[in-house]
Amino acid sequence: MADNRPAPAERRGSDAARDPKALGTLDGERGALSPRDLDRLIHQRTRLSIVSALAVSETLSFNDLKAALRTSDGNLSVHARKLEEAGYLECTKSFAGRTPRTEYRLTDEGRAALEAYLGHMAALIDATREQAPKKSTR
Repeated sequence: MADNRPAPAERRGSDAARDPKALGTLDGERGALSPRDLDRLIHQRTRLSIVSALAVSETLSFNDLKAALRTSDGNLSVHARKLEEAGYLECTKSFAGRTPRTEYRLTDEGRAALEAYLGHMAALIDATREQAPKKSTR
């Protein structure tokens, strides 16, 4: 069976996004920051919420995630599946008695992708603040 997942570099964005020290400015110079370089997979609000919740918990059940994110079964399923297909989440299905139980865990690749995303966002914020016109204090 063919693996149709994007290559890890394609999923995470540019090399600069993975190394915040390699990031430049927002003014178009070589190696500059670009919001286009953000990991689009994580940048989506629900998926960012999922990986963020799992970054601070070893595992979370489907119901725990659904309650924390205040989302529907279908919405959570679709977004969790995308993260799982990218290798960012691991899904384990079991039974507690006769009740199905689905648990999610952030993979090492998912944790690295989140760290790269957070670093990129911090660098974008810093570069924007540095280049913003200074307010006069009169």
